[in-house]
Amino acid sequence: MSLRFIAISGTTDVTENCYLYESDHDMIMVDCGVGFPDPGMYGVDLVIPDFTYVLANKNKLKGIIISHGHEDHIGAIPFLLKELRVPVYSTKLVAGFIEDKLLDFGIKDVKVNVFDPEKDTIALGAFKITPFRVSHSVPDGVGFCIDTSEGKLFHVPDYKFDWTPVDGRPFDVKKAAILASGGALALASDALGSNIPGHTASEAEIEEKLLSIMEKARGQVFFSTISSNISRVQQALNVAKSLGRKTVFIGRSIDKKAQIARRLGYLFYDNNQVVSVKQADKLDVNQVMYVVSGSYGQPGSALYRISVSEHEYLKAEMGDTVIFSGDPAPPGSKANVDFVVDRFFELGVDVHYYDIQEDLHVSGHGSQEDIKALFGLISPKYFIPIGGTIRHMKGYSKIAQDMGAKPEEVFELKSGEVIEFKDKNARISERIPVRDVLVDGLGIGDVGNVVLRDRHVLSKEGIAIVILQVDRNQGKLFADPEVLSRGFVFEGTSKDLLIRAGKELKTKIDSKGRIDSKVAKDTTVDFLEKFFFTEIGRRPMVLPVVVEV
Repeated sequence: MSLRFIAISGTTDVTENCYLYESDHDMIMVDCGVGFPDPGMYGVDLVIPDFTYVLANKNKLKGIIISHGHEDHIGAIPFLLKELRVPVYSTKLVAGFIEDKLLDFGIKDVKVNVFDPEKDTIALGAFKITPFRVSHSVPDGVGFCIDTSEGKLFHVPDYKFDWTPVDGRPFDVKKAAILASGGALALASDALGSNIPGHTASEAEIEEKLLSIMEKARGQVFFSTISSNISRVQQALNVAKSLGRKTVFIGRSIDKKAQIARRLGYLFYDNNQVVSVKQADKLDVNQVMYVVSGSYGQPGSALYRISVSEHEYLKAEMGDTVIFSGDPAPPGSKANVDFVVDRFFELGVDVHYYDIQEDLHVSGHGSQEDIKALFGLISPKYFIPIGGTIRHMKGYSKIAQDMGAKPEEVFELKSGEVIEFKDKNARISERIPVRDVLVDGLGIGDVGNVVLRDRHVLSKEGIAIVILQVDRNQGKLFADPEVLSRGFVFEGTSKDLLIRAGKELKTKIDSKGRIDSKVAKDTTVDFLEKFFFTEIGRRPMVLPVVVEV
């Protein structure tokens, strides 16, 4: 009997975490998260793991176990559950987030199985999973000890050693040590902080920083963090209460997650502390703090709309304060956040953000000394960096080797690569085919490289639409082609260029003799691409439209 660890995704990117543990007859998935589009993925909303291998082996899949509630660990669950039904397991807060997300997707017949990391174990086929608490930037996070036929494997995604977390539940070092005391075959763990010296700071330090900023604020205060960061929201609520400010949640995502967290006992505030927008409108501006979704600067988010003065209810004005408590971490998000920050500055707002060294955010990921502490705690035979990029894997590998690991005992995996464990030894045995699955609106996986390339051309060069009237009987053009510009050149000042393009194109097509629609289209694309590049150095997308007369 052998054991396989498969990195579907989540090793060469910070997001889209999804991993499989597979025996001869059974398989479990650990985390199922989304990725975020790169700047070149025009129009794409999300990137999700490639579930092809999972669906091909769906009879083996016994369950999905989830480590914590960030989108890059839970966001793709609805996409998988639309294809197959499989049990999902998580802590209580994370279950609330997942079930709410499933309802958004119209999935009403799935209830997440809640486990208590203080006492529960989960049996799924050949696997026995024992969770233990870890510290992260969202409450109720866990790591897993996975008992297999080959031995114990530890899966510890996003974590740090925070002894004063906001929720009062630090990393359960004692339980992890007891679980590892019999020997650990492998450790798959967070690599994101592997190039940062020292220990990661405690979340508790943030509250004092927020207080020092907000007590000086005289106007409205807009506070933004990622919606799942319930600990940071709690700190903002604490500060607002101490300063006599009421709190308003603005934005669907942060409002819903706050409600879920409070209902489940992870967010605490008095009934009169949180008010509606209409109630806040009756208060003085220095009596309100708005907790606003959109900390990544997402176009259309509440914070974005406030920054461009398009929000239905709120308007930022000179003398107000905006606080970003988070870094623009997902790929492509920094440009969006920079835009929002600049718009607030134009409005005369006092902006506290990532480029100002005010320590308004601490990472949820362990730095080098945290990683060393985990390595010493678990003492695995093999090491698997996850949740970072290639440079983070290199840093992780160096730490492991500095602590005595051999190079062949650290596996820096690419997406789809498989580690096979047999007789307590490990090797990369194969690579299953995986690809980026892009979500664009309601379409899943129907946007590929060709579509993205076309969108890139359209965004940079525009489009030239060419109307070709073809005499079907005589096999020739009935008139000069009409060339129309959309995002290519201004037709008013470039009318002569477009007319000349049509005349020269007709000459070219006429030289072909008798033509049909295909010849007319192919000749048009080939000729005009060269013509426009020669004339003005641009390569618009050429779209021929044949009208047969």
